[in-house]
Amino acid sequence: MPARVLLLSTADTDLLAARDCGADYRVANPARVAVADLPALLNGVDLVVVRLLGGRRAWEDGLTALLAAGLPTVCLGGEATPDAELMAASTVPAGVVAQALAYLVDGGRDNLRELAGFLSDTVLLTGEGFAPPARAPLYGPHGSRAWVEGRPTVGVIFYRAHELAGNTAFVDSLADAIEAAGGNALPVFCGSLRGLAGAEADGLRALLGRCDVLVATVLAAGGAVAAEASAGGDEDAWDAGALAALDIPVVQGLCLTTSRQTWVESTAALSPMDAAMQVAIPEFDGRLISVPFSFKEAGPDGIPVYLADPERAARVAGIAVSLARLRHLANGDKKLAIVLSSYPTKHSRVGNAVGLDTPASAVVLLRAMAEAGYRLGDLDLSTVDGDTLIHQLIAAGGHDVEWLTEEQMGQAAIRVPTARYLEWFGRLPEPLRASMTEHWGAPPGELYVEDGQLYVAALRFGNVVLMIQPPRGFGENPVAIYHDPDLPPSHQYLAGYRWLAEEFGAHAVIHLGKHGTLEWLPGKGLGLAADCAPDAVLSDLPFVYPFIVNDPGEGTQAKRRGHAVVVDHMIPPMARADTYGEMAKLEQLLDEYATVQALDPDKVPTLRAQIWTLIQAAQLHHDLHQDEQPDAADFDDFVLHVDGYLCEVKDVQIRDGLHILGRAPDGEELVNDVLAVLRARQVFGGTVGALPGLRAAMASHFGLDEQDLLADPGASVVAPESLTGLVDGPARTASDVVDLLESLARKLVLGTNTLGWDAEKAGLVAAEVLGEAVPDVVAVLRFACVELVPRLARTTDEVRNVLHALDGGFVPPGPSGSPTRGLVSVLPTGRNFYSVDPKAIPSRNSFDVGSALADSLIVRHREDTGQWPSSVGLTVWGTSAMRTQGDDIAELLWLLGCRPVWDEASRRVTGFEAVPVAELGRPRIDVVVRISGFFRDAFPHVVTLLDEAIDTVARLDEPDEDNFVAAHYRADLAAHGDERRASTRIFGSKPGAYGAGLLPLIDARNWRDDKDLAEVYATWGGYAYGRGLDGRQARADMETAFRRIQVAAKNVDTREHDIADSDDYFQYHGGMVAMVRSLTGASPAAYVGDSAVPHAVKTRTLGEETRRVFRARVVNPRWIAAMQRHGYKGAFELAATVDYLFGFDATAGVVDDWMYAKLAESYVFDAQVQEFMRKSNPWALRGVTERLLEAADRGLWAEPDAEVLDQLRAVYLELEGQLED
Repeated sequence: MPARVLLLSTADTDLLAARDCGADYRVANPARVAVADLPALLNGVDLVVVRLLGGRRAWEDGLTALLAAGLPTVCLGGEATPDAELMAASTVPAGVVAQALAYLVDGGRDNLRELAGFLSDTVLLTGEGFAPPARAPLYGPHGSRAWVEGRPTVGVIFYRAHELAGNTAFVDSLADAIEAAGGNALPVFCGSLRGLAGAEADGLRALLGRCDVLVATVLAAGGAVAAEASAGGDEDAWDAGALAALDIPVVQGLCLTTSRQTWVESTAALSPMDAAMQVAIPEFDGRLISVPFSFKEAGPDGIPVYLADPERAARVAGIAVSLARLRHLANGDKKLAIVLSSYPTKHSRVGNAVGLDTPASAVVLLRAMAEAGYRLGDLDLSTVDGDTLIHQLIAAGGHDVEWLTEEQMGQAAIRVPTARYLEWFGRLPEPLRASMTEHWGAPPGELYVEDGQLYVAALRFGNVVLMIQPPRGFGENPVAIYHDPDLPPSHQYLAGYRWLAEEFGAHAVIHLGKHGTLEWLPGKGLGLAADCAPDAVLSDLPFVYPFIVNDPGEGTQAKRRGHAVVVDHMIPPMARADTYGEMAKLEQLLDEYATVQALDPDKVPTLRAQIWTLIQAAQLHHDLHQDEQPDAADFDDFVLHVDGYLCEVKDVQIRDGLHILGRAPDGEELVNDVLAVLRARQVFGGTVGALPGLRAAMASHFGLDEQDLLADPGASVVAPESLTGLVDGPARTASDVVDLLESLARKLVLGTNTLGWDAEKAGLVAAEVLGEAVPDVVAVLRFACVELVPRLARTTDEVRNVLHALDGGFVPPGPSGSPTRGLVSVLPTGRNFYSVDPKAIPSRNSFDVGSALADSLIVRHREDTGQWPSSVGLTVWGTSAMRTQGDDIAELLWLLGCRPVWDEASRRVTGFEAVPVAELGRPRIDVVVRISGFFRDAFPHVVTLLDEAIDTVARLDEPDEDNFVAAHYRADLAAHGDERRASTRIFGSKPGAYGAGLLPLIDARNWRDDKDLAEVYATWGGYAYGRGLDGRQARADMETAFRRIQVAAKNVDTREHDIADSDDYFQYHGGMVAMVRSLTGASPAAYVGDSAVPHAVKTRTLGEETRRVFRARVVNPRWIAAMQRHGYKGAFELAATVDYLFGFDATAGVVDDWMYAKLAESYVFDAQVQEFMRKSNPWALRGVTERLLEAADRGLWAEPDAEVLDQLRAVYLELEGQLED
């Protein structure tokens, strides 16, 4: 009698084949089997086969219970490669186990039938008979489809197991959709793409080589441990080279492991497992992310089958065929759109892109297109630069309603008749139509409508349209700021993109720089549906997105919600801030003071008075927390403190201009960039500290420690003669020694540059500058020659790969992050960046940094107040989590007194453990977390991890004084009795929405006081996340948690931008401060954690950080001059900086009166700067004066000089008249 076999497999295709093979199988998927269900499954069976994808840990408790049952058991891994640990757990002979794996690897109904016979005979000795495993083809075409000559070909790659199990209806549906979209479909099955480079896969490569685009439904091809391939990792750890060698776009077609109904009802849309395995990890291969088109639905015997959604299959097919068509069109026949973002909707702010000179980059692209054969009409590129292009675009109308005329609208390049728009609008899903109508009126609405036609700002140059992205809508509908964070796009927004696709006939669209608003429109977090606004707006258009390399999060948003191919670009040029103006004079006085002390003590009192007078004139007494001149006994220590602070400011790395797409640094810019990158300890080849920083290497050679010098820059030191003999300059304090090291570092880099970056000559350079070839210094210089400089030289890949993407080619993947954090592996730019394995957050390295941030924060608060903080509010962004691999998450866990637990093999986080209070040496600190919308979407399992940690700590049986989390939990439980509410600490945006709301509020000037700021902050962020919450409206619980916040913190992890460089800092961090102040009547202590140097973190107050940034960059003549080199966009940056500082002052009160006065002096009253702004961007100059006057009107600039205000009004009115003319 044949045996009855229980087959437990995480591969449903195994179960389908077993069910239909005719043998006596009982089948189940361990992922859907509880341990308590095992006795019923085991009842009446003779032996067991268990196959687990992910190894023993994937079902550890279940496997333990299964083995305890005592039945003959075969334990196998889910891959073709044997899993030694699982196989060793089997209770039958090893030869039987190995042969059983062969049956399952070959798969299919026939092999599953013979497997049952094989096990019956070899284990139970039944004598039934069996055949050996039958080798089915490892790969091949599925079915036979018509081939139409001239059509683009789209391959669909799917698992061989589906072919063998007959589970292919979803593939057929997608292939049908491809043909309906105008392509040839070539479905191909295979076991995996990981062996694509081997000789045995020659035939598979040949099959795929017939394709113009590949839609992949299989797992990533490059490797098994993605965490090893993130920034700073082993560059050989992930190899998708064979896939890249096809040089065609690879689109990830999402086959979800959940039902369609689950997807429809979820705003997150994808389970954490699907988000990781079908989205995040395939991005390491360079794949483009489309939408879900197949779902697991219940089949006979409870075994799911894959069923396609026809509408979503059509979207995947449309995207793929549109990409494939690019390979069949001559460049002269292609039509393209270049889209510039603009927010707020002002003439002064067209071409918003972080770190990028957008107008100049647009000109670079247009020139490259012309050279590549694109038709640009009568555009004479020899007469066009960035300023002339943007001025021409604004002259054609723009979207700034303050200046837009009916005449401009009537002569616009894009005008959409109402009748045509109604056709497009009528195709939208009903829920989106209803929402748009509710918020914007019946189509076409009233916004940007003239004479029955919708207007969109644009210029047309032959087959290329330059378009300003339509406004998001909050500035045009300010009431929505208070009520509707998920405001749908306006009719004009939809019309602009539909016109590009259907009237103009665009074959692709380029969004130029970080970032536009399309990817932030409301809808599912990823895995979009037809009624998600980004999907409806963009449709099938190929989407190319140059994006700054150090912002993986926001670029990833476009990849996942807009099927974008990112082409990452270099950060702006970097340089040392150095001293200027009154600070430079003060530095000279300090040097003179030291000399006079030694040689002419009688002059010391006079110099003290001069020093104090200059400190007051420069308003430095605020920075130094010194209201009155120190007495004679304390003045010497005070001088050291001043000297240290000046060093800290001048040693800050600041942006020394803007990047222009495709322009590799050279000359002084190259030297400065190399110095900036080499300052950091390198994380390379998977090793933290693979090389020391250049200054650190020299310091060590001279018997010093760079970090000790930087930690206390005002301290007196004895500089060795071996150092002072090499370079001139003061050498009394740590800050002086840092200056000497910086001077030597520059000499070393200049010398290496002069010798053409020849690695063989690095020792000669070191010997010439330092007197000997110091080994660590030589190693750093060789690294610059071999790795860094060649990668910087390839910045030209940026433009080349934009054009290659438009040709329908493959843009190679690469890691993302901050180069100046020691992450040279993120270079060269020009790649389709990926981010992190979301399940490996936080990494071990980031836990070291995050726990140091937590300790530093606690120590600083204790120094300031003498108390432990009972509750810390922390803002957490997805892009920071990706850039640092989880510093913020690590900090939160350590504040709670927890540490992560990692799986050694995969480096993934599997849980956490609570550290005993005795080991912590302090109380557990309560936390309140404001997560961004992108963090919510990208890291749902991290949200769960944090929530579980909070809940676990809250339930610990510890005294209130040792566990502030438990103390607050118990108090709330006593108040309302709801355990879930009592442990709720994680809040974020409304499901399907993004942002904090304060930017549009402040730009609209639609607020009066803290209550308004807090109302918007809570409206946009008062939704709870964690177990069972899923974005539930939780305003009351949020307010309860926020009332307890004593510390509001935000971390800064790179010097490539700062808190006055982005609206997000004041919206989230400032918003938290304003919210607490509104609730309690007092601002919490606001701190900034600085991990730009990961091994030397530092905590400053928000006020200290604001003043530091203000002095180092904002009013630094070096930065202002650098912005002037960039014309319109440089003036844009000046105006934006003023806006962001104003926003921070409105929310957190961190801008002093002297700072407003200094802004007026530096940006408005400086004749040379004013002339520059009048010429390049007069709207920006007007915006600066308007914002400064608003600060005075609102009392933020509390006591402005009346004459200064009169001068500002005069400039404002003069500009008003000129611009109207």
